[in-house]
Amino acid sequence: MSKFQEMFRELDKVPQGSHRRRNPLTGDWVLVSPGRTDRPWLGARETIAAEPSVPHDAACYLCPGNARAKSAVNPGYTGTYVFQNDFPALDAGAALTAAGSAEAAFQVVHGECRVLCYSPRHDLSLGQLDQDAVRAVVSMWVNEWKHFDARDEIAYALIFENRGAQMGASNPHPHGQLWATSIIPNEIEHERQSQAAYFDAVGTPMLADYLDAEVRLGTRIVAGNGSWVALVPFWAVWPFELLVVPRHACSGFDDLTQTQHHDLAALIGRIVSIYDSIFGVPFPYSMGWHTRPSDGGAHAGWVMHGHFYPPLLRSASVRKFLVGYEMLAMPQRDITPESAAALMRGRS
Repeated sequence: MSKFQEMFRELDKVPQGSHRRRNPLTGDWVLVSPGRTDRPWLGARETIAAEPSVPHDAACYLCPGNARAKSAVNPGYTGTYVFQNDFPALDAGAALTAAGSAEAAFQVVHGECRVLCYSPRHDLSLGQLDQDAVRAVVSMWVNEWKHFDARDEIAYALIFENRGAQMGASNPHPHGQLWATSIIPNEIEHERQSQAAYFDAVGTPMLADYLDAEVRLGTRIVAGNGSWVALVPFWAVWPFELLVVPRHACSGFDDLTQTQHHDLAALIGRIVSIYDSIFGVPFPYSMGWHTRPSDGGAHAGWVMHGHFYPPLLRSASVRKFLVGYEMLAMPQRDITPESAAALMRGRS
């Protein structure tokens, strides 16, 4: 019996009042407070953004043939389209400069930022594209990630998407981003250390053992196919957070078989459709793929996985805020991961 199966067995003995759960990937804890959604709400209500209704918007700087914010003009692309971000968060350059002591240190960080347009259609999200189009998006991810993984000056390449104005998306045209950096970011470093320590101690990948325990239990599973499983993680912070894990461990996009590639595309489309059905609106989220670092290390035990972090809590207009106690003490969630999974499972 794995440590995760033992942990879930112990959880069954715990009264479902307030309690905390540990994220084995990062070591962080989350406070679970079931029933807080019953409290009266006179706080902020979000404006529900309308989905784009036209296939091409002349004012959109991501649509084919349109001028962008600077002087560049998009080609008349008919599939996916990638370009260097006109306003990158990173300076280009190969050198990494470090200075200062362990208590007061800094590093100059270099890298590249790219915009990844999913489709020429302004009005179609990942959940609305046909399977061939979603497969093309996954192929774009594979090719872009492999390009940066092979570069000596790059330590990490993160592919992610912010969907919706509530998650800071500056343009409704369906697109994601890739930030390739000369350093390994915080969250990745935490996951690297945890997965490496588990593998050294047990001899099997942490997420492989975790997925096996979750599949056996079934309580937090939302959707899946022959290659991938989407579940609400035991330690979820966001109300309808999802973790996407491969059934057969792979460490990066270069490890995907053709079947895994096609199955990933199918599951991604299904996930977005499930989200959109919960409150009957386009569900905002941040989504990203945690692959192994690109620093040349072996990274034994690393399992590639995806995170979906959506903010909505009790309706289309009421979101979960990570403020106050969450910022000053520890994250807290208002519904159990098990109840969130049951609701989403009913929509699949």
